[in-house]
Amino acid sequence: MVIGVPKEIKDHETRVGLVPSGVTALREAGHEVLVETQAGEGSSLTDREYMQAGAQIVDNAAGVWTKSDLVVKVKEPQPAEYAYFRPGLILFTYLHLAPLPDLTEHLLNSKVSGVAYETIIESDGSLPLLTPMSEVAGRMAVQVGAQYLEKPNGGRGILLGGVPGVAPANVVILGGGIVGTNAAKIALGMGAHVVIIDRSLNRLRQLDDIFNGQVVTLASNAWTIGENLKSADLVVGAVLIPGASAPRLVKHEMIANMKRGAVVVDVAIDQGGCFETSHATTHTDPVYLVDGVIHYCVSNMPAAVPHTSTFALTNATFPYLLELANHGLEGACERHASLRQGVNTYNGYVTHNGVARSQGRTRREWHELADVG
Repeated sequence: MVIGVPKEIKDHETRVGLVPSGVTALREAGHEVLVETQAGEGSSLTDREYMQAGAQIVDNAAGVWTKSDLVVKVKEPQPAEYAYFRPGLILFTYLHLAPLPDLTEHLLNSKVSGVAYETIIESDGSLPLLTPMSEVAGRMAVQVGAQYLEKPNGGRGILLGGVPGVAPANVVILGGGIVGTNAAKIALGMGAHVVIIDRSLNRLRQLDDIFNGQVVTLASNAWTIGENLKSADLVVGAVLIPGASAPRLVKHEMIANMKRGAVVVDVAIDQGGCFETSHATTHTDPVYLVDGVIHYCVSNMPAAVPHTSTFALTNATFPYLLELANHGLEGACERHASLRQGVNTYNGYVTHNGVARSQGRTRREWHELADVG
């Protein structure tokens, strides 16, 4: 199989879908790898390293997309890349289709098989390809929030950990999953007062144990969220429904009741965001104000630390990529139920329930379509 690695073109997206060691492994398995020139530069990986690993360096994106059976990326295709879609192409990347009906339509019309990192679910319920970037984003959320709480950046002028005689900042985290747990680790490490709100009482018990009672854990409901936001200096949105749009837990009136100069970081923005006031931003223009509250809603946060993020991501994605290359989409999915759940579009149909529900589309069963296809 021919595997293509194009250069990412989303704003300030400096990660890359495959590292040189992955190229070597694919070559040893009998596959050909095409890498667009400078695809790895943002992650401090040179064309020379890819060539030494056995990749063929291609001068432009068209040469990669048109000659590849399987394209591996980091972020969802941008409109400029839609022209490269064609029947039979396998696309392996973060898709986050629920809030992107236009991209979904193009994938369906061109009969591209879209396999989304974020909806691959293992038998234990874990999200192995979302986890590493959730770890990065959760840790970054607090770093970014602390930065924007500084007065020169428009914030309230709050030091997250306070100092002796002065109280620390109040950090409220919505969601106690991977993002929320990692955000809490950094916030606690910086000395903040931390509240985690989650709808699962079992998860709250786990978090209380993990943090040895150092965080306040609260059961999620609209009143609890609204009351805690009134005293919050930093709020991290960390909720997730795999493949579906994020629930809008924070209403506009809750934002209006927050302190002026407080900061919200919506890590759920890839799936539409969990604040009613959220809309996606970029690393070029990362923040905006609503009712005096700073909103940071960058949809590819881990791209700010691309070397760390690329290696963390490809450590997780490569085993699945190798399965797809060795056995093809149908064969790999029959061998691994977890990979089958990653298929969001196939042969012109939506095959993931979360995407179908979010966009009001009809979902078709994988086995039905695979038999036909």
